[in-house]
Amino acid sequence: MQGLHNHFVIVDGRDLPYKPTINETIQICDVSTGVGGDQLLVIEPPTAKGAASGAYAFMRIINIDGRDAEACGNATRCFGWLMLEETGRDEIVLETIVGPLRCWRKGDKQVSVEMGRISTRWDLIPLAKEVDTLRVPLTSGPLKNGVALNIGNPHIVFFVDDLDALNVPELAGPIQNDDLFPQKVNVGVAQKMSNTHLRLSVFERPGLLTKACGSGACVATRAAQLLGLTDKKEVKVEMLAGSVNVTLEEDSNAILTGSVEFCFSGRLTGREGRAV
Repeated sequence: MQGLHNHFVIVDGRDLPYKPTINETIQICDVSTGVGGDQLLVIEPPTAKGAASGAYAFMRIINIDGRDAEACGNATRCFGWLMLEETGRDEIVLETIVGPLRCWRKGDKQVSVEMGRISTRWDLIPLAKEVDTLRVPLTSGPLKNGVALNIGNPHIVFFVDDLDALNVPELAGPIQNDDLFPQKVNVGVAQKMSNTHLRLSVFERPGLLTKACGSGACVATRAAQLLGLTDKKEVKVEMLAGSVNVTLEEDSNAILTGSVEFCFSGRLTGREGRAV
């Protein structure tokens, strides 16, 4: 599936448990050796705790380097749509390593997901030491006074006057790998277009300029609120592959809405020819 050109390989690991190695994940996500994708998602049965919260399935998110990711808004929308289609429901709860996420239909191949609360506490992001998370003391060219946030995964957002004039990977790389971020960080570079419209580019962990980032869109909207760049609760966030809508509730709970597309289905042939 793809959501705003973020492509996801989704494997059903409920009847036959699927635990890919790091090398297998890398090969699957590399278009020259496998299906090709930005992340590998595995459908697993909910844990006892998840089932108690009403979760229909557990969503495991694996980055292209083979390491588990905490959250991804575009992945959750695609995964959620697949589960909504499977059940015929209009609303569903998914279990993730950061807790349950509620998804619901918003229209034809339009899905909303309740991404959870956004935090700016330095120890929850996490940072290696306490700093002012609204003015993080890191600079890379015109990137300065970033806002550090967490929405299940760590982000820092910088606002600039002209996004198109910047080489985002070159500027974001040193920030992403700074010792202040023990788990590294997703680096967002945003430009305010109006009170209800942001443009955004995100350099994601482990080092990829993505065409769209759902969690990045949510934290960019919250950062704009915190800096006084907008007083609106609903903001359109435009990225290279298209736009999503972000709604921020009073408790900083973010709701992400956007489109999804089913691309194709098939069988992954693993070691010794075993189809998975």
